[in-house]
Amino acid sequence: MSHADPTAAFDRPAAGFAPGWRIDASYRKLPADFYTAMPAEKVGADPILVHANAEAAALLDLDPAVFGDPDFAAAVTGHLPIAGFRPLAMVYSGHQFGNWAGQLGDGRALLIAQVRNARRELWDVQLKGAGRTPYSRMGDGRAVLRSCIREYLCSEAMAGLGIPTTRALALTATREGVRREQVEPGAVLTRLSPSHIRFGHFEHFHHNGRPDLVAQLAEHVIAEHFPDLAGREDRHEAWFRAVLDRTADLIAAWQAVGFAHGVMNTDNMSILGLTMDYGPFGFLDAFDPGFVCNHSDHGGRYAFDRQPAVAHWNLHALAVALSSLIPVPVLKDALGGYEPRFTEGFAMRMRGKLGLGTPVEGDGVLAADLLAVMARGGADYTLAFRDLASVEEAGGTERWLAHFAVFAEAEAARWLGRYRARLAVEPDPGRAAAINRANPKYVLRNWVAETAIRAVQQEGDFAMLDRILALLQAPFDEHPGFEEYAAPPPVGMRDLCVSCSS
Repeated sequence: MSHADPTAAFDRPAAGFAPGWRIDASYRKLPADFYTAMPAEKVGADPILVHANAEAAALLDLDPAVFGDPDFAAAVTGHLPIAGFRPLAMVYSGHQFGNWAGQLGDGRALLIAQVRNARRELWDVQLKGAGRTPYSRMGDGRAVLRSCIREYLCSEAMAGLGIPTTRALALTATREGVRREQVEPGAVLTRLSPSHIRFGHFEHFHHNGRPDLVAQLAEHVIAEHFPDLAGREDRHEAWFRAVLDRTADLIAAWQAVGFAHGVMNTDNMSILGLTMDYGPFGFLDAFDPGFVCNHSDHGGRYAFDRQPAVAHWNLHALAVALSSLIPVPVLKDALGGYEPRFTEGFAMRMRGKLGLGTPVEGDGVLAADLLAVMARGGADYTLAFRDLASVEEAGGTERWLAHFAVFAEAEAARWLGRYRARLAVEPDPGRAAAINRANPKYVLRNWVAETAIRAVQQEGDFAMLDRILALLQAPFDEHPGFEEYAAPPPVGMRDLCVSCSS
C-alpha cells in the first residue's frame, strides 16, 4: 500500500514575497535525509524591522528601497515565504566541548531561500530564531534581541576586517518575550552565507553508517563551492586539503585580530572556512592569552590561545567522518600540514601588523616578545598594535608606552628599541600607513555591543546601530568624533559576561 508524501503539497513552488531573486535551490536537490522541509513557525506578531544592511543586500542584488516594504519585514521574520522557495531546516551532528553530542541540526534556523546573484555567486538566506524545527530538542526555536544584535554587528565587523564570515542582512523584533536567564525581547536575524554546511553535516552521516551520503554531500560541496576540483580523480583529497588550508587561514586571522569565538564545536565549523554561529564571542581588550569569552566554558576549552589547537582537533573529527571517502594515510598526511599552514599565516599577519616587509630572521621572536610584554603589562591588544604607526611621531613613544602597566613600561621600552633597530634594516616611508591598514582601530568590543543593545532595548534608539555599524564596516579608518568606540571598556562595563545564550 502506498502512502502520500505529507510534504508533497508543501513542496510545490511557493508564492509569497518576490524580491526579484533568481532562486537556485541547489541544497534541496539532495535527498530528504539531509533536511526537513517546513514553513517557519511565524513567531510573534507584526514584526518590527530594527535594522537592515545595504552592504549585505548588495550581495543579493537587492535594492535597499525594499527595506521599507512591510512584506520585507514579514519575509525576514518567517511570516511570509520567499516566492519560489520552500524553507528547510538542515540536519547535522557534532562534537560539543569535545564530546560527541549526536544529532543536532538547525533547531532555531531555517533556510528560506538560495539566491544566485548576477555574479553567479550562490547565497543562502537563513533565519535564526524563526521557531521550532524537528531539531530543536528541548529548545524553543527563538532568539533574543540581545544575541541577534551581537551577531548582526559582529558578522559585519568581521567582514570589515577582511575575515571570512557569514553576513547579516536584517534584524527584526518579534514583539514577544523569550525566556533565557530572564524574559527578554524576541528577535529574528537574517543571515547570509554561500553555504551553511558544517563539519557536523559529514559527521552526522558517517556516525550513522551512511557513507553513501557522506560521498553525496562531498560531491555536492565540491561541485558548488570548489568547482576547480570537480572531475579530478583526487578531488576528495584535494578538497579536504583545501578545507584544511581555509580553516588554518581563518584561525590565523582570528588570532591576529584578537577574536575569540567561544564555542568552537564541530557543528559551528564551516566547511568553507567561514566564521559562523556568533554567540559568546569576544575581542580582546587587555591582552590575556588565556582569555575565555564564554562564562559557560568552565574548563577553558575554547580559550583564545587554544583556538589553533581546537581547530586542528575539529579537522581531525572531520577527517574521521571522511575516512570512508579518503584513505586514512592520506588524511593523516593532510592533517600534518595544518600547523605549518597556520604558523606561516599567523607569522605573515604579524609581520603586517608590525609593518615589516621582507621576512628577516628573528622577526618571529620579535613578535612573540611583544605579545609576551603586552600580556604581562595588560596592554590593549587592538590599540597597542595600532599605535605602533605613530611611535616615530612627536609624543608617539609616550602614547604607545601608556598602554602598558607602569611596572612593564621599562620592558616595553626595551622592546621598542629592538623594534626600531629592525625597522632601520628596512626603511619604508609608507610604513605608518601600512601599519594602519593592517591594524584596525575599531573592533566590536563587548562594551560597544552592549551599548548598542541598551540603546535599542531601553531607549528604542535604532540609529545607534547605524553609527556602530558604520565604524565596523570601515574599521581601519579614523572616524573623527567617534574615537570613544575605539577605547577600552569604561568603568562599569569591564566585566560583562556572555554565554552560549548570548
